[in-house]
Amino acid sequence: MPTVLIIGASRGIGLEFALQYAADGARVLATHRSPDASARLQALGAAPLPLDVLDPAAIAGFGRLLAGEAIDVAVINAGIYGPRSTGLEAPSADEFDRVMHTNVRAAMQLFPVLADPVAAARGTIAVLSSRMGSMALMRSPTGWLYRASKAALNCVVRSASIDLAARGIVCLALHPGWVRTDMGGAGADLDVADSVVGLRRLIAGADTAASGGFFDDKGERLAW
Repeated sequence: MPTVLIIGASRGIGLEFALQYAADGARVLATHRSPDASARLQALGAAPLPLDVLDPAAIAGFGRLLAGEAIDVAVINAGIYGPRSTGLEAPSADEFDRVMHTNVRAAMQLFPVLADPVAAARGTIAVLSSRMGSMALMRSPTGWLYRASKAALNCVVRSASIDLAARGIVCLALHPGWVRTDMGGAGADLDVADSVVGLRRLIAGADTAASGGFFDDKGERLAW
């Protein structure tokens, strides 16, 4: 039975990852920040674990909790959009810190914590990024703080893939598509279940040649 860890499984894409992996018989560890989310995760067969990714001490404690584990797949899904800007509206200091700390700093603190348990299974760390973080594909300034955070996150994944290659860990940056979630909105193109099916297929088939790459839910490699 594979062990799968979902960071940020309270709702949306993270919750769907937990649901699908649990339905397929995996042992699922799923982090959350509320009692309601804990109950939802437990009901679908996951082991709920409290974690606030904005709290460095909580992440350190989470690392101690994972000591001795062998994790086949770790999905870092925690993230926020931030201000819905359409042009060059300057973010406030609080908005900037919240988006960058959630989308970038948390991943930089989680990679060192996840390295040992994922290396024990020679597994995969998959990080939910976004096509909006691609500088090559950018055609709009909309949500420029979110874009900047995801571009930085892609750099984090690429850096981690180089450092962790010798330990047999595959690191992936994933674009889930425009998904109908609280963040994506009701008018988005893609159902969350379909997105996660594609992402899981990609994760399952990824090898060391794919490590450090940026892919969409259909398995297409994206430009940085």
